[in-house]
Amino acid sequence: MDKVKKQEVLEKAKELNVRFVRLQFTDITGVLKNVAITVEQLEKALDGELMFDGSSIDGFVRIEESDMYLKPDPDSFTIFPWRPEQGAVARLICDVYDSEDKPFIGDPRQILKNVIKEAEEMGFTMYVGPECEFFLFHTDANGRPTLETHDKAGYFDLTPVDRGENARRDMSIYLEQMGFEIEASHHEVAPGQHEIDFKYADALRTADNIVTFKFAVRTIAQHHGLHATFMPKPIKGINGSGMHTNQSLFKDGTNAFYDPDAKLQLSEIAYQYIAGLIKHAKAISAITNPTINSYKRLVPGYEAPVYIAWSPKNRSPLIRVPAKRGLSTRVEMRNPDPSCNPYLAIAVMLKAGLDGIKNKLTPPPSTDQNIYEMSETEMQAKGIESLPGSLEEAIEELKKDTVIQEALGEHVYNRFLEAKKVEIEEYKTEVTPWEIDKYLTQF
Repeated sequence: MDKVKKQEVLEKAKELNVRFVRLQFTDITGVLKNVAITVEQLEKALDGELMFDGSSIDGFVRIEESDMYLKPDPDSFTIFPWRPEQGAVARLICDVYDSEDKPFIGDPRQILKNVIKEAEEMGFTMYVGPECEFFLFHTDANGRPTLETHDKAGYFDLTPVDRGENARRDMSIYLEQMGFEIEASHHEVAPGQHEIDFKYADALRTADNIVTFKFAVRTIAQHHGLHATFMPKPIKGINGSGMHTNQSLFKDGTNAFYDPDAKLQLSEIAYQYIAGLIKHAKAISAITNPTINSYKRLVPGYEAPVYIAWSPKNRSPLIRVPAKRGLSTRVEMRNPDPSCNPYLAIAVMLKAGLDGIKNKLTPPPSTDQNIYEMSETEMQAKGIESLPGSLEEAIEELKKDTVIQEALGEHVYNRFLEAKKVEIEEYKTEVTPWEIDKYLTQF
């Protein structure tokens, strides 16, 4: 670690009266993990000398090769503003290294760094702006989450029907204190559903921000006696939660997707990037929509994109090009949901786009009419296909896509398949409430 940055972190910790530091990282499923240390151990941690047992983490290593090291990113140092000022708690996001002091091949953050490096070698820097949706539910007398929502509000509603507004306000305030630039905060379409948008950043910082955002939102919801969930589809019959992902490439300080003289003012690079996303969309969905429940959201009729097409005008296709141009020119992929591991999700989207650029792919013509209103025959005539209808189908698509496999690396790819095989088998043998309601008295 750079000595100047190390010293800056140590001085900040002293100035802010930090007592404990959480060293954070994610497993391959995107679940946030942490090792808590006292501030007296901070210098040792900054030197990358703290070891942990990697065999206990999903998708990491076998028990006979379990010694791993955490190397903090000094730029990620921040205070948890909801904790008391006396004896403050700070956090550092870490890279995971193996016992030979090499970046661990199963670290999702390292996976993203690898693809970012590939983009840099082509002259590109990726910027990403996510739109994270979530639900707020009541908890019961024992503090367990329920499916009872706290309001009956709809899109952009205000109090009194939006009773989550106070919680959302505190979330925005605390996130700003942690360094986020909050651009918008509002009630979403479904009762109990909310969205807080923060400013785009480079790909790695955005992935860090998504992990931090989810942790902060869930923590602050608890302070309001609520449970925040990023589960894609917690309630049947209403909209699920997505994480629309706006992405752009910059080259030499200018937006590589923008060409003021071209049709739609989109550059060849932009079209090639879109073509790459379309080509690999089915395999990508295994990573951007990684749970059984993800595919309960990806059904027609609830504003979730299921059709593999693109448009600069309407929101029914998988990929939309928002109207703003110049530095704001970007491509929005609309199927990711907030249950994904953001490091892996951004990595595979970037990899797909780069594949489109490398191979000079051409996207199909834009689809500017509402696909939801098209017949099956019309969609077939336009060559519009659908995303996988289940996690099992998505995994089969991933098995066929060597480009997306390459983005993940052999270790993460195999461990991800193992984890999803277990999840699918568990689901297949589970007796659900629907089955009880349907069959118990019928037969």
